[in-house]
Amino acid sequence: MKRILIIEDERPLAEAVAFNLEREGFRVDVALDGESGWEKCLEGGYDLVILDLMLPGVDGMEICRRLRRDSDVPVIMLTAKDSEVDKVLGLEMGADDYVTKPFNMRELLARVKAVLRRWAREREEREGKEKGLLRAGDIILDRERHEVKVGGRVVDMPLMEYRLLELFMRHPGKALPREYLLSQVWEGDYFAQSKTLEVHIRRLREKIEADPSRPSRIITVRGVGYRFEAGG
Repeated sequence: MKRILIIEDERPLAEAVAFNLEREGFRVDVALDGESGWEKCLEGGYDLVILDLMLPGVDGMEICRRLRRDSDVPVIMLTAKDSEVDKVLGLEMGADDYVTKPFNMRELLARVKAVLRRWAREREEREGKEKGLLRAGDIILDRERHEVKVGGRVVDMPLMEYRLLELFMRHPGKALPREYLLSQVWEGDYFAQSKTLEVHIRRLREKIEADPSRPSRIITVRGVGYRFEAGG
């Protein structure tokens, strides 16, 4: 049985989320402030944390930062602010997804299940790292051979495109901010700009998408960056 921790200071909301998760077969704990939430995080054993951004005491950003320092447990951030800045900051701190209040309970349950599925896939990837392979549908990236196959066919992949694809395949389903992609792939090269990223995204789509004009693998996330869909 999957264990979920809810850290939310609005008791009626926390109890409603807990009730619906328990009906879906999850085991749920609730903390109503940042301090007690962090103490429960330290106890460990959770498969997912639902974390409110605005909390008394230790806020959600700080808890997310601490979690990412010590753990890979997936995090869904709840925020009352419908602001792209908050969403990007949450993702940069390591949140796996976010839901803006007020939200539909069925949407939250769907997000929880989707994040848990992605986390399971990523765990399988980590366990298979000794083979040096990353897989996403019909795409296979072989890190030992520095080779990419799409549909069984080897595809020519220059270094930056290869590194960009590898980063996407390591984080399937996550909206990755442009600034994060630039910093990770170009490693602080100040000449690398957003336009540079767009050019490489376009070239990468031409090599891995069935229809580059209607991408189903590398999806543009408005105001944030791009998201890689492993199923394509």
